Amino acid sequence: MATKIRLQRHGRKKAPFYHIVVANVTSPRDGKFIERLGTYNPTTVPAQITIDVNKAVEWLQKGAQPTTTATAILRYKGVLYKKHLLRGVSKGSFTLEVAEQKFVEWQQSHEGAVMDHVKKVEAGEAAKKAAEIARINNKRLEEASKKAAAEKEAADAAAAANATVEATEEATAEVETEVTDNAATTEETTNE
Repeated sequence: MATKIRLQRHGRKKAPFYHIVVANVTSPRDGKFIERLGTYNPTTVPAQITIDVNKAVEWLQKGAQPTTTATAILRYKGVLYKKHLLRGVSKGSFTLEVAEQKFVEWQQSHEGAVMDHVKKVEAGEAAKKAAEIARINNKRLEEASKKAAAEKEAADAAAAANATVEATEEATAEVETEVTDNAATTEETTNE
């Protein structure tokens, strides 16, 4: 019987959650399976993966073929590395204790890399938030400066209108004084 290590989709729409299972090649994606190896939740950062490494290695040694995504998950969790180490043990390159020691060392270094990735993602998100806040503040300052410029323009226009009205009133007053002076001179000339 040909078997595959693959993902079985669960979860609601746009919120996937997968079970990592060993299933017959002919069974449907979400159908009957032989054994559940773990879970995979891609919606978190970093993706949350739980897997029984020993069971997965056992199925790989029996000939189960992982799908592309399952291969990436198994590589990420060190299952393929452990299978490689156990192959070395079976060939007599080193002992089982040395293989376990190397696997533990790999897991510790990998945990550090994952934590570095988490910190990098968090720093990126913080930078995005800071950039968004700066963009909003700049937009508010720009709107405030436009509003202040519009108010100044309106005040300048009102001042210019007042100056025009005052100039017109002064000109009218001068014309009236000239007219009254001319009228007075005309009356004086007519009276003489």
